[in-house]
Amino acid sequence: MHIIYKICSEILWEEAEKVNSFTGAPIDIQDGYLHFSTEKQVEETAEKHFAGQTNLLLIAIDADRLGPTLRYEPSRGGDLFPHLYAPLALSAVLWVKPLPIGPDGRHVFPDLNS
Repeated sequence: MHIIYKICSEILWEEAEKVNSFTGAPIDIQDGYLHFSTEKQVEETAEKHFAGQTNLLLIAIDADRLGPTLRYEPSRGGDLFPHLYAPLALSAVLWVKPLPIGPDGRHVFPDLNS
């Protein structure tokens, strides 16, 4: 199983759960695809794009369930980032966990292997 991650506000995720599909945050909608990160990329993504933001969730997704609409494309520093060119069906979600801010002002990540 290949796992990718999405950082999302609690409010947007609650809306997705009501319809069993996630169509994206404003940046996703603007860019025309859903932004995801690999395990190696997700902490840097949090620092770069979500610094200081509260009420966030970390969502683990089984990339193998997403099919050909998931593409790995060059982004930050030439790294290949997973981009989904379709809504995310919640059936591909493995788990959802809080992403709180610690005393140092950085997000505290859960164990990504559980």
